[in-house]
Amino acid sequence: MSNTAHDPLPIDQTPVGELLAEELGARGWSQADFAAVLDRPTQFVSEIVTGKKEITRESAAQIGAALAQSPEYWLKLQDQHLLAEQAKNATTQANLDDVRRRARLNDKGPIQLLQKRRILTGATLEELEAEVMDLFDLKSMDDQPWFAAAAKRANHGEDISILQRAWVACVRRGAKKAPPVARYSPQRLHELAASLPRSVQTPEDFSELPEQFSDAGVRLVYVEALPGAKIDGCAMFVDGYPVIGLSGRGKRLDKVLFTLLHEIAHILRGHVDAERLIVEALDAGPLHESAQETDANDDGVEWIFPSGYPVVPSRINAPWVDQKAAELGMARIVLIGQLQKRGRLDWRTSLAKNAPSVSDILPQWE
Repeated sequence: MSNTAHDPLPIDQTPVGELLAEELGARGWSQADFAAVLDRPTQFVSEIVTGKKEITRESAAQIGAALAQSPEYWLKLQDQHLLAEQAKNATTQANLDDVRRRARLNDKGPIQLLQKRRILTGATLEELEAEVMDLFDLKSMDDQPWFAAAAKRANHGEDISILQRAWVACVRRGAKKAPPVARYSPQRLHELAASLPRSVQTPEDFSELPEQFSDAGVRLVYVEALPGAKIDGCAMFVDGYPVIGLSGRGKRLDKVLFTLLHEIAHILRGHVDAERLIVEALDAGPLHESAQETDANDDGVEWIFPSGYPVVPSRINAPWVDQKAAELGMARIVLIGQLQKRGRLDWRTSLAKNAPSVSDILPQWE
């Protein structure tokens, strides 16, 4: 065996101790001689030669220095042999196959989070794989969920995150459980959108929305936001009917209501179909707003203010808000929310204190 620092590794899988013994023999060195060179006990060399002790980074550096070779050379020799032995071990390979399967599962979605939410309940890998295939509507674990491509087509080339993809999958599964009772009617949906800013006055009014939307041929689904998903809602088609998913991330009545109006606009404007879905966070800001988003926002505002945006005084106080909200026939927080969106009120305004939340109502949709 040559002793140059750039020797290629032997192609066989000989134990590193045997290779070291051959090297010492070629030099005419005994184990005691080599131990003296290393300033180590003879037993140390003997244990490496017989395979009882593995070569460490420190000992590889010493062996390399003594034999004019690199430390990496001896470490790689050892790793090459150990990996070859590992490849022959059926139990080890079975465990590695399970690791690959778990990694493939995590490529599809946040498995641990979905298990914590009890969305996935399988106790074995086989059961988990079956559940993931069902959730993402996959024919095999080698397939990729449709959502990524569909969202990219509708969201102007933007990728959705793995968390958002899982959330959308849960929305679709919820939609499939109970299709709407009526055929989809764009006219009925438009009428519903126009009425919502005045018919939804309290959080309790949200409890009636799934039935109202079902009568318009639209499935309304609530799925609690996944931590870090940054998603307010989605719009898509499932089995031929439109679906709106809400996460309730904003909690406040006006924010969730506007998200709902926004998603209705996407459906009515034809931004989504069987091949496209919209997945979004409405707090992304105007700099990231596409023409579709602008149109959907404009429609939402028009439904809230059908006679145009109200004249706003330079100084806004509670009596004016109460009076104007009453004139417009809407909850005061809806007016306050729009004033905040327009920059006429600070987001920290005391007028929004104790704003009504729908976080206890939306879970009832399930």
